[in-house]
Amino acid sequence: MSSISTKRTIWPHPDGSACVQVLDQRCLPHEVVVQDLRTVTEVVYAIKEMVVRGAPLIGATAAYGVYFACLEAAQATDPNAYLTNAIEQLRESRPTAINLFWALERQEKAIAASADFAEKATIALATAHQIVEEDVELCRMIGVHGLPIIEQLSAAKHGETVHILTHCNAGRLGCIEWGTIASPIYQAHQKGIKVHVWVDETRPRNQGSNLTAWELGQAGVPHTVIVDNTGGHLMQHGMVDMVIVGTDRTTRTGDVANKIGTYLKALAAKDNNIPFYVALPSTTIDWTLRDGLREIPIEERSPDEVRYISGWDGEKIQKVLLTPADSPAANYGFDVTPARLVTALITERGICPATESGMLSLFPEFK
Repeated sequence: MSSISTKRTIWPHPDGSACVQVLDQRCLPHEVVVQDLRTVTEVVYAIKEMVVRGAPLIGATAAYGVYFACLEAAQATDPNAYLTNAIEQLRESRPTAINLFWALERQEKAIAASADFAEKATIALATAHQIVEEDVELCRMIGVHGLPIIEQLSAAKHGETVHILTHCNAGRLGCIEWGTIASPIYQAHQKGIKVHVWVDETRPRNQGSNLTAWELGQAGVPHTVIVDNTGGHLMQHGMVDMVIVGTDRTTRTGDVANKIGTYLKALAAKDNNIPFYVALPSTTIDWTLRDGLREIPIEERSPDEVRYISGWDGEKIQKVLLTPADSPAANYGFDVTPARLVTALITERGICPATESGMLSLFPEFK
């Protein structure tokens, strides 16, 4: 990200204060805005209103939220009650991304080691830093394991361009640094393999056209933005070699919850015999769930995200109404792609079938 001083999406304030800074992703690609987060309230707002988004980044941001909660609780009349309430607010900020709950549970276990709130804050800050560094390495390793897939496609095409279709944003903007789907793409590009990414716009918030296209451009990766309904046409005409998407929650049986519209891409890929991969860190697996369609909560967001759209008018970002003023709208944030439509899962430990036995072969500790 050449426009700012860091390649990361969340980082400690350089002045050393109790503050983290994040990119306000609502402003991209037209403005690069850095937001300071210093309180639990600000963290909850940032997650709810998608200042930050993407399962790994949501988890990391929430982890820093627990640090702020410990600092605030130390000043409260009833510190324990304050801390419990603050963590519950963080837990309720987004319902689908499992990393949020994973990060909060990890923080709760860590800070339980001390009854002193100053010490709790120290532990929480260290744990948040650990979560960030671990995510960077997890995503890097996803790229290491995913790279051979792109190399094999390139070899089969005798070095011609490998065309990759993706949906939403699971690049570094949705994570900390490498990203999930972006990691193998970036590593292939850095190795000199010819790649081109078809970028779904991803209505209604346009994370593809706003975020994925922006970060691919920053990295110099060739790409083309398409409307969400174009993917099937491209697949029918042999213009897609593979599909790779991220996930906000994956069951132990391989069902995948991702941004709304992912299921349709999986169906089109299946019909056209195109491999459909899901890139995910293990922190995004919910080992307590088996049936994604019935058990994964699907977030319903404001209908105004469908009714209105934002864009750059040459001077500033403007919001305009798309629909008739009195037309109702539905806004389901995610859908579930059944495991049978997933070619394989790409994780930090390797690649496996989207089955319980396949996942347990890489993560036997969850048997």
